[in-house]
Amino acid sequence: MQRDMKTRFITVSILAGALCLWSCSDMLETEPNGSTITASQKEKTLKNDPSKSSAGVNSLYAQFNEVFGVVSGDRHNDIGFPANIIFMDANGEDLVSAGNGYNWFNSSVDFSSRDYQDEAAILVWSNLYKIIANCNNILAVADRETSNPDALSANGQALALRAFAYWELAQLYAFHIKGHETDACVPLVLESNKDELALMGIERSTVAKVYEQITEDIDEAIVALDKAAAEKVKRGDKRYINNTVAYGLRARINLTLENWSAAASDAAKAIELAEAEGIRPYSIKELADPSSFILMDSSEPSYVWADIIAETDDVVETGICNFSSHMGSMNYGYASYAEGRAISKKLFATIADNDVRKGWWLDESGLSANISAEANAYMADNYSNLARLQVKYGPYKGELGTSTNACDVPLMRVEELYLIKAEALGRDNTSAGVSALNDFVSTYRQPGYSFAASSADAFVDEVFRQRRIELWGEGLNWFDIMRLNKGIDRRGCGFEATAVFNIPAGAQILLWRIPKAEIESNPKISESDNNPSADKPEPVKDI
Repeated sequence: MQRDMKTRFITVSILAGALCLWSCSDMLETEPNGSTITASQKEKTLKNDPSKSSAGVNSLYAQFNEVFGVVSGDRHNDIGFPANIIFMDANGEDLVSAGNGYNWFNSSVDFSSRDYQDEAAILVWSNLYKIIANCNNILAVADRETSNPDALSANGQALALRAFAYWELAQLYAFHIKGHETDACVPLVLESNKDELALMGIERSTVAKVYEQITEDIDEAIVALDKAAAEKVKRGDKRYINNTVAYGLRARINLTLENWSAAASDAAKAIELAEAEGIRPYSIKELADPSSFILMDSSEPSYVWADIIAETDDVVETGICNFSSHMGSMNYGYASYAEGRAISKKLFATIADNDVRKGWWLDESGLSANISAEANAYMADNYSNLARLQVKYGPYKGELGTSTNACDVPLMRVEELYLIKAEALGRDNTSAGVSALNDFVSTYRQPGYSFAASSADAFVDEVFRQRRIELWGEGLNWFDIMRLNKGIDRRGCGFEATAVFNIPAGAQILLWRIPKAEIESNPKISESDNNPSADKPEPVKDI
């Protein structure tokens, strides 16, 4: 790896970001200009030929791969939705990273992201609302009573994706719904009121109202996608939402809403549909084979939904402004200059030696049995501190040191569905949940695993631990922290002294703040309507 070349391309200065969420050009439907298609033009087209609705589906996923689309100055963490994945996990206690100038996600590590002018605050908010804008543009011209299979698929995808975005927003800007139903959440921008935002603004809806919309959207999405599937509509690849993904998303939502039976049912249905698509959990043998394991390709057997990246995508052609650069250990990118991404020392110590996932990270001596001798040597050559560095995310096509960072990003893997099913079953019947958990872990991860719950709370904690291990680096841990009302205790995790915090559950600093630029452009949200500011947490003595 040529560090002198890399240094010429990496900018480490922090610039102020400028945001123009809705009053500028985020909306797909603009006045005619060259090849731009307006809403009225699209509506006429769809009436003439509803099957053409599928042509607009690609726009739904535009934000997932958009680079330099939000803040000014070509910020190197402005990489579309995958930035949110890293921001979320960096906020917790399980993804350990250093605070040097190459870590573009350090504001989440030290919680300066809660400054509503920080670029992280702008990116997280805008990345999700741009997804919502794309969905609203599809739904604004959709025939919701259609029987056309392609149109049903397009409608279902827009509704499911909007539910997904609001589900994330609801847990970032408000506390868990139970006991907080009337708290202010986020503005509900829909296809019916999207044009009002720039003119009059839209106020924050309550937590209950946002979840009501989320539930309405995902329920309608599943009806549409089930009908499309019955008419043999198949997705082109795993970037698109089909009924498998939609049931998985509703399982997540019902888990958050504590609708245990519904969550278990949805997870089971998603697993059944996934199996019909050839999607299954990784086997222990597959994960242990150092010649084949690369968890960064949507063709991998466990991927249900993915952000699919092509070599020709702008986010790849930047070289270093992409998920793989910031997260990958064995490719050319920011991670090696930021001293890598490691798992919490405390969490790593809980993983049994015969759990195949232990090899997703280097051990305390800097080695992993899950990667080849060549890969272990590469890690030794490129990092000064190897302990617990991640090797879960492999390089593109397995090429060590590659600068082609076109790895796909997992958005949902089938293993998550097994864990949702186990937790949801166990919430109603602890023994049923324990049985499901033991079956999954012993079959696919740790031979002989047998958990005996001493209480219902102990069972929930064990599922949470399994989720922290299985889904590490996939952007879901923060939502578990919020729905389970957990705090952030980084003592003994391996963080730098300045980032060792012990934040109690329910602390104001856990909530993100609506960006200042949004408040300035939205007449219905004032400074007093925002989440209260909170001082950055003070470091505590480490263990």
